[in-house]
Amino acid sequence: MPLKIISLSKLLPMSLRKYLTSKVFFAQMGAALLVVGVLAFFFFHWITFVTNHGQEITVPNLSKLTPEEAEAKLDELDLDYEIIDTVDYIADFPKLSIVQQEPTAGSKVKGGRTIYIKLNASTYTMVAVPDLIEKTYRQAVPTLKAVGLQEGEITYKPYIGKDMVIEMWMNGKKIKEGTKVLKSSKIDLVLGDGKLVYQETENDSIPEIETPVDTLTNGL
Repeated sequence: MPLKIISLSKLLPMSLRKYLTSKVFFAQMGAALLVVGVLAFFFFHWITFVTNHGQEITVPNLSKLTPEEAEAKLDELDLDYEIIDTVDYIADFPKLSIVQQEPTAGSKVKGGRTIYIKLNASTYTMVAVPDLIEKTYRQAVPTLKAVGLQEGEITYKPYIGKDMVIEMWMNGKKIKEGTKVLKSSKIDLVLGDGKLVYQETENDSIPEIETPVDTLTNGL
């Protein structure tokens, strides 16, 4: 007995068949597909915005910029900044300008990243002059540099200790250990030339001492 193929349309109720072939059905299907497409577009756009997928920003060089200048530059790149410290004054950089940044210039980061910066101080700090008296020149110079001071003019005076510091001067004034001066100041040093000058006087001669002579008398 041959098999009969029954159409699907014959199995569906008449009202459903009419609905599936009506303009209303196709209009609703089109609207649903449009909504799904719009939602998918916005979803993937949001994911890309949040994660910056496939996008990297090159960190600009902020050296010698003021915080205000750096902020304007970073805003254009969707980056932020935070001041974390002030370093000792560096003469090669403008006052209160950026001297260090992390991440460094040229690094690749994602949008919204914070750049940490350090500013130059507005002036040199005060430091105490170290005790250099009776130290050799080779000892004195590293000691000065260790506290941020510089070697100034070197002069010599007669003194038995050759190249030994006997005086410290700054701006024409004699100074001593503990004097507060601006960092990076130049300290002039007076060193011994290794010679000692004696001034001979009459009192320097050794006086002669008379020794009494005892005489012996032999009695007869």
